Amino acid sequence: MAVSTVYTVQSLNSTFSISKPTKTQLGFNQKQLVFYKKTTTTRRTTTEITCSTGDTVVIGLAADSGCGKSTFMRRLTSVFGGAAEPPKGGNPDSNTLISDTTTVICLDDYHSLDRTGRKEKGVTALDPRANNFDLMYEQPPKIFVIEGLHPMYDARVRELLDFSIYLDISNEVKFAWKIQRDMAERGHSLESIKASIEARKPDFDAYIDPQKQYADAVIEVLPTQLIPDDNEGKVLRVRLIMKEGVKYFNPVYLFDEGSTISWIPCGRKLTCSYPGIKFTYGPESYFGHEVSVLEMDGQFDRLDELIYVESHLSNISTKFYGEVTQQLLKHADFPGSNNGTGLFQTIVGLKIRDLFEQIVASRTAAPLQATKA
Repeated sequence: MAVSTVYTVQSLNSTFSISKPTKTQLGFNQKQLVFYKKTTTTRRTTTEITCSTGDTVVIGLAADSGCGKSTFMRRLTSVFGGAAEPPKGGNPDSNTLISDTTTVICLDDYHSLDRTGRKEKGVTALDPRANNFDLMYEQPPKIFVIEGLHPMYDARVRELLDFSIYLDISNEVKFAWKIQRDMAERGHSLESIKASIEARKPDFDAYIDPQKQYADAVIEVLPTQLIPDDNEGKVLRVRLIMKEGVKYFNPVYLFDEGSTISWIPCGRKLTCSYPGIKFTYGPESYFGHEVSVLEMDGQFDRLDELIYVESHLSNISTKFYGEVTQQLLKHADFPGSNNGTGLFQTIVGLKIRDLFEQIVASRTAAPLQATKA
């Protein structure tokens, strides 16, 4: 049983440390993070919050606010089965999700300062000091997902992660999305939206964006190249950037592994209205790492036709033919289900399930091999 209690990065009034891995009775490395330690001298009490991850597969998901982390987590928990719900007795609008198999801890639920408090301290919600995670929830999960602004901010926390993902939304797309949400739906002025983005940018550049270099997989969302001078952000170009050499993770490929491919699948097999769909695949370099990149530009008119594209993808870790298509049809109402964001989030979810099963199998086999030796 793994007991996971969450606290991360340094708040304005706390300290934290990380203990070295220790050996469990089964011989595995027992990783333990001491997130929060506080001693009250007057009452002679000590509070310590830890996360022991010896029997749990730990996944990290980082992205800026409003970039689709919650949607991704719902796709991921769906892949593992079971209904994922907020903790009982907690905030029903919380992005923290609990299911039979997975526990998703949303670090953004644990801001220690509200808008007024952040203004008084001169920090934004993106600054690690504006967060206090002295809010505990203990759960023995098989999959433990830490999602939020800072999962890969600290090197010692990164060492706890079995796999990490970063959602990288370009400034152009982020601006278009924010205009749609805040201007069209909330009545904010264009000037106030621009001011809000500019105010957050220094902290985003300092604390959030650098995390993508550490991720094992990055989902990058860019403006389409199929429509000249498009600024609406409705049609997207999405890239799935996958590091080579990650244990238990084999990158997805299109047609021929390691080749450079450009494919326009529209025709008799797909219903494609303007501007159509284009896929590319090939090797690249990303922050000095060798990566494979699968890209989709455009969107599907009919999700059931996705199975034609799925049949040409390899290493997608499905358990049966058409599972990717089935998952997208199941959640057709989720944002991005008809474009590369939904497709690649679903594929990464299936890859994480496969990674989990491989890790569990290796941990089960290790003590048996040790006994034989």
